[in-house]
Amino acid sequence: MNLYVGNLDYSVREQQISDLFSEYGEVSSVKVITDKMTGRSKGFAFVEMPNDEEANAAINNLNQASLRDRNISVSEAKPPEQRERRPFRPSNHGGGGGGGNRFRRD
Repeated sequence: MNLYVGNLDYSVREQQISDLFSEYGEVSSVKVITDKMTGRSKGFAFVEMPNDEEANAAINNLNQASLRDRNISVSEAKPPEQRERRPFRPSNHGGGGGGGNRFRRD
């Protein structure tokens, strides 16, 4: 089962989450989601637990539990929404044109 873990302190690392969830069963993966530009945590993660009973035990025991002075939220992860892709349309703003020498002195 794939679990969503929210309201994480930005300093929490994947190993800490793995250690916490492994108290309830096998953890196959942990992924802290980070900002692509800064590499900083976005404050949430996904935990994969292969056994559904163990995953449900983790949800029941860890949802609203305190981790680094924050109450984390733990739930079953929802699949990502399928968003409609818009076709590429070039802008009508142009971009060239130069503009001439507006400050020309005759």
